[in-house]
Amino acid sequence: MLKNYGLLSIIGIIFLIALIFLTSSPLSFAVPNIEEAPSIPATTQLLEKGPQPDVYYFTEVNDVIPTNNKPEYDIFTVQERKERQLAAELTSIEPYYGNKTIYLTFDDGPAPENTPLILAILQENNIKATFFVVGTEVSKYPELVKQIYAAGHAIGNHTYNHIYRELYQSPATYIEQLQHNDELIKNILNVRPRISRAPGGTIGHFTTEYWKRLKTEGYIEVGWNISSGDASNAKADALIQNIISQTNKNTFLWSHAILLMHDGRGHSETVKALPSIIKFYKEQGFEFRVINKATPPAW
Repeated sequence: MLKNYGLLSIIGIIFLIALIFLTSSPLSFAVPNIEEAPSIPATTQLLEKGPQPDVYYFTEVNDVIPTNNKPEYDIFTVQERKERQLAAELTSIEPYYGNKTIYLTFDDGPAPENTPLILAILQENNIKATFFVVGTEVSKYPELVKQIYAAGHAIGNHTYNHIYRELYQSPATYIEQLQHNDELIKNILNVRPRISRAPGGTIGHFTTEYWKRLKTEGYIEVGWNISSGDASNAKADALIQNIISQTNKNTFLWSHAILLMHDGRGHSETVKALPSIIKFYKEQGFEFRVINKATPPAW
C-alpha cells in the first residue's frame, strides 16, 4: 500500500512540474486567455439558435464606414447616449447611388396576418427589405420583431402609435414617440434602429424644428419616391401596375428607388402582389438593398 502511495506521489509531482513548464513556456501563448479576450457585445449573441444576422452595430463611436448592404442598429438608446455623454448626432457619409437600386419598405407592422408571409417570400427570393414598425404592434408581436431581425432585414422606427393628432402636436411629442418605440424594440432585441419614417410622410407635418430635433437626436428620416398605392382598397393587379408605371416613368429615381408598401393588417393584397413586384425588379436588373445610413434621400 505504501509503495502505491509513493508511486502516486511521484506521478503527481511529475504532472505538477509539467504544468508549471507549460504555463511558463512560450507554448502557453498559443492558448488564449479568456479573461483578456475582447468582450463581444451581448447584442451579437442575442439569438439562441441559428446564425447571427449580418448587421452593423453603433457602439460608443457614432462614426461608421459605409456598411454596404447591411442593416444598422445602435446598442444605446438616445437617453443612454446622453447619460454616457456619447454623441447622438450622426456624421454624414457618401450616399450610395447605384445604377438600378430598389429598396422594398413595409410600414405599420408587424402583423401576424401578413408579416410572416412577406418574410417567407423575401427568403424564397433571397432578398432583404426594410420594415418600419409601430410601437403598439411591436408590443403585441415581439416574436415577429425577432423574426425580422434574425432574417437580416432592416428595422425602422414608425413611432409608437401612428395617431397623427398625438404625434404632430409638437417636435417634442414626435420625438417622445420615437424614443418610446426605441425602448420597446431594444427590450426585445437589445438594439434599436436609427432610421425612422414619419407616418403619412413629412410634408404637411414637419416644420424646420422637427428636422433639427431629428438630427440632434441622431435619427435618419426615410421617405419614399414610389408608392404602391396599397393604402387604398386596390387589388394586387392594380398595385403591380401602379408600381411598374411609376418606376418606368421616373427613370431618374432608378439609382435610389424607395418603394412604399404595408405589412399591417388589412394589406393582404400587398402580399399577393409581392412576388410579381420582386419579379419585375429582378427582370429589370435592379439591386435590392436595405435602408441604412448610406441610403440617399428619397428626393
